[in-house]
Amino acid sequence: MQDIVFIVLGLALLIFGGSWLLKAAVALSLRLNIPKIVIGMTVVSFATSAPELIVSIKAALDGFPDLALGNVVGSNIANLGLVLGITVILGSIDVKKSFYTTDWPVMMLASLLFFGFIYFDQELQEYEGIIMVVMLFAFLVYLLRFQKQAVEDEEPENDVLLPNYKTALFLILGGVALWGGSELLINGAVGLASYYGVTERVIAVTVVSIGTSIPELAASIIAVIKKEKAISLGNLIGSNIFNLLAVLGITSIITPIKVMDQGLLTNDIFWMLGFSFLILPLVFIPKGLRLGWRDGLILVGCYVTFVYFTIS
Repeated sequence: MQDIVFIVLGLALLIFGGSWLLKAAVALSLRLNIPKIVIGMTVVSFATSAPELIVSIKAALDGFPDLALGNVVGSNIANLGLVLGITVILGSIDVKKSFYTTDWPVMMLASLLFFGFIYFDQELQEYEGIIMVVMLFAFLVYLLRFQKQAVEDEEPENDVLLPNYKTALFLILGGVALWGGSELLINGAVGLASYYGVTERVIAVTVVSIGTSIPELAASIIAVIKKEKAISLGNLIGSNIFNLLAVLGITSIITPIKVMDQGLLTNDIFWMLGFSFLILPLVFIPKGLRLGWRDGLILVGCYVTFVYFTIS
């Protein structure tokens, strides 16, 4: 009963947190005159990746490396398969040119870099974490310097300029609510999953990863409802980049992460690479630079298949 209460409270906090964070992100993009997709890939991605970072660091320090790795790999799969899938089923997204010139290539590069680091020696070491964090900073510098003028604003008439104190308040409240909600949701979900005797890795790539992807889902659905679609796409791509480079990078700098369950290397990591690659053809087929409900059904269908094979 307690686990179910945690899950419900966690979900409520995450939905409110997503709404507050979105308000702050839009206000911040207006205040700094930065395109909303850039804000989505920095501010929103940082805040929505906070649960993964907290969970991964705690899991690695507590001696549960598979929970730290599975959480991030599973979250990246859930972000693209479940979150993006549901988002485009609810409303189609017109994709910007920056998706294939910058965002998608960086996400693939980060995914392949992580694969190379972990696959052969089955361990993410301190120097590898430093390389990942340096790559993240290089990407952010490029994004803020060169992509700033490359992205057109969407629905500018819907923007609301908030006072600075309100923007800061929404940002803090949103981040805290997302973190607290994720903690409650994870505690409840892991409690339920452990009760049924599921392994640590399976819990990580399914239950925990869905739990820590709820902020992305909440922020993206609210973005679609409010027609802030530039933020919803940028947030998801950015979140995957942050999960790999920031979450695993920072965690492995603090303590090396060693693979314990081989299923992570023989199954999960290939699903993550597959989902990352799949987004590119879906964006161009059948209509160029557009994701519609059919693409959403394909993504959700692939995600359900992944969960089925992982659990069975």
